[in-house]
Amino acid sequence: MEKRKYYQPDAETMPVEEIKKLQSEKLVEQVKHVYAHVPYYKKLMDEKGVKPEDIKGIEDIHKLPFVSKSDLRDTYPYGLLAVDLADCVRIQSTSGTTGKRVIAYYTKHDLDIWSDCCARALVAAGVDKEDVVQVSYGYGLFTGGPGLNDGSHKVGSLTVPMSSGNTDRQLTFINDLNVTCLCCTPSYAAYIAESFKEKGISPDQISLKAGIFGAEPWTNEMRRTIEKGLGIKAYDIYGLTEISGPGVSFECEAQTGMHINEDHFYAEVIDPDTGEVLPEGTPGELVFTCLDKEAFPLLRYRTRDICILVREQCSCGRTFIKMKKPTGRSDDMLIIKGVNVFPSQIETVLLKENYSENYQIEVSREGTTDVFDIYVELLPEQFDDTVKSIAEKEKALKGAIKAMLGIVPNVHLVAPKTITRSEGKAVRVIDKRKLVD
Repeated sequence: MEKRKYYQPDAETMPVEEIKKLQSEKLVEQVKHVYAHVPYYKKLMDEKGVKPEDIKGIEDIHKLPFVSKSDLRDTYPYGLLAVDLADCVRIQSTSGTTGKRVIAYYTKHDLDIWSDCCARALVAAGVDKEDVVQVSYGYGLFTGGPGLNDGSHKVGSLTVPMSSGNTDRQLTFINDLNVTCLCCTPSYAAYIAESFKEKGISPDQISLKAGIFGAEPWTNEMRRTIEKGLGIKAYDIYGLTEISGPGVSFECEAQTGMHINEDHFYAEVIDPDTGEVLPEGTPGELVFTCLDKEAFPLLRYRTRDICILVREQCSCGRTFIKMKKPTGRSDDMLIIKGVNVFPSQIETVLLKENYSENYQIEVSREGTTDVFDIYVELLPEQFDDTVKSIAEKEKALKGAIKAMLGIVPNVHLVAPKTITRSEGKAVRVIDKRKLVD
């Protein structure tokens, strides 16, 4: 039987003019809904001098105020809720790394849309009801597990709700159940590949065919490492709790960017400093508007992710605009010795130079001077006890990173298994300057 190419073909291949018309209709209704039911939004709009009747279509979206994570914290827990609490059936939440957690609410309708979006991502990765999907994202308040779990159900696949952790059990179930699609963070996928290798299981002995990886930044170099280690095709997926969760956008077989589900979300790219909307093809901060979410409909939400939007004809036949892989987050960007540094830049160099994807960046301060250290695990076949050999490797890698960033780090090549593995999102940066500022 031929694999399904689309989960919802009418939506996914909709002509661009029809997409714009649908977005305009939904935006007009959404602004009315938010203005009438969310006092906080009404206040923001009134302060900017905009009324619902001023929004006649998607071309007027620039008139609306932005919201950010600080607005979500200021209105915690119910201040942005747009329906009666009795109409909500689920909450999801982000980790509260800087104080109050962000809570997102869902009606039954919202969950249905979210699971459809995840189902589109799975089908785009070649999954159908004949497949076995192992969901190794965390479950609970984190959106990764529930989103892909429900999407897999929509497709009709046999779903293994594994959650993260207990790596030996992950490998056992992949082997015993002939799992064909793995869903987890890219850093955990790399760890699973490493664990298979340690057990003497080669990629051609692993039943996996595809993987859907997201929830943290990862480079195309890391994609190739995972694909080689597991013998699969690795697909990117994007989402954030505030908007719905994974499935806001997803990658198709072309792997040239992630198609945004434009019938449910409208995307803009802005200058992160001025808020000016930038033309397609220009890098900037990604902003999303929920067009038909009922319970927690954010308008012009600033994601802090830096990327590019491109509308181009895709070989897969989907007409949705693509977002290129985010290069980092404006709030994750490190300023070291006056230079903007994204962890993804360092990962790109490491993998191009054939080093491990296991690394950690540490920034500290001595007086008024930044100290920039990068710890990188050697692969087992690279490990050499001679001080001279390791020093030569460190010097060469230091030069490659300087060529990328323009500043010189202290590079430390360490033994395999030295850096703590993550079974969820990898901890790449330790900025000790925050402890002394």
